[in-house]
Amino acid sequence: MAEPRDLFAGLVGQAPATALLTAALDQQRLAPAYLFCGADGVGRSLVARRFLEGVIAGAKGAPSVRRRLEEGNHPDLLWLEPTYQHQGQLIPASEALEMGISRKAPPQLRLEQVRSVAQFLGRRPLESPRCLVVIEKVEAMAEGAANALLKTLEEPGGGLLILLTAAPERLLSTIRSRCQQIPFRRLSPAEVAEVLQGQEPLPSADPPELLELAAGSPGALLQCRQQWAALPEGLAERLWSLGSAIDARGSGFGPKAGGNPIEALTLARDLCEALDGEQQLWLLNWWQWRLWRQRPEPGVQRRLETLRSHLGSYVQPRLAWEVALLELSGLGGNP
Repeated sequence: MAEPRDLFAGLVGQAPATALLTAALDQQRLAPAYLFCGADGVGRSLVARRFLEGVIAGAKGAPSVRRRLEEGNHPDLLWLEPTYQHQGQLIPASEALEMGISRKAPPQLRLEQVRSVAQFLGRRPLESPRCLVVIEKVEAMAEGAANALLKTLEEPGGGLLILLTAAPERLLSTIRSRCQQIPFRRLSPAEVAEVLQGQEPLPSADPPELLELAAGSPGALLQCRQQWAALPEGLAERLWSLGSAIDARGSGFGPKAGGNPIEALTLARDLCEALDGEQQLWLLNWWQWRLWRQRPEPGVQRRLETLRSHLGSYVQPRLAWEVALLELSGLGGNP
């Protein structure tokens, strides 16, 4: 007799999460909504597809169903991700770069997207026992979208929803309480290496900060490698050179001698001309981490957190960088 097929075979490091989901499939006790909580890039999306394969085809799964789910063409699955608004259309974040869409502001899950969930769940499934919905980065919702999602969770009908989040604390407590939470952990360095075995290496060695920035997430490490490789030559070094000057003077705040306003303003201009919003935020993460590793200076870190907040809002990015770099260089007065 053939051995039972393991629905989650090949997944690394998420045995507690998959055990919970396997038990739900085996006992046919499915919650109407699940909240997959954990860092981006640790396998939440892959586990969601495998779990839905089990919902559709039973606990042993089916290769044909798996293929259709992976290709995104199953008629009973609605998969949503944050979007950019472009010429009156909503462009998924995963397609924006390829289409050349401006990414100055972060993508969002929008009210019309969340409303489409209720419409989708109200239809009759074609092949699956129930209609299925997955929402990525569910924390990227404005208040109106969050309230609409809460209403759907209160009356899900016979559907099944899976919400993916790296920041469950940013969700309404009422949304969290209506979902069964499935925790996903960060992977060890050995597990990360196992997941990425066979990936194409970079032409040169990774900077040591990339593994630390990834913090146990194989997907995050791949993104860090891509972001680092895409940086214009010398840009990170210029930012770090400014950071080293800040570190040598202490917090960097206040009217201190030795700062160069032209250098700070030129760097702010070059950052905004060369990088889109997502790249700027990633480079800020890299800079902030490296500064903290060099010297844990709370004042500098607080100012960088303010810069992050400004870059994620409606402040002009170049103005945000100019003010921050001048202040950190000791040229802009106290923050």
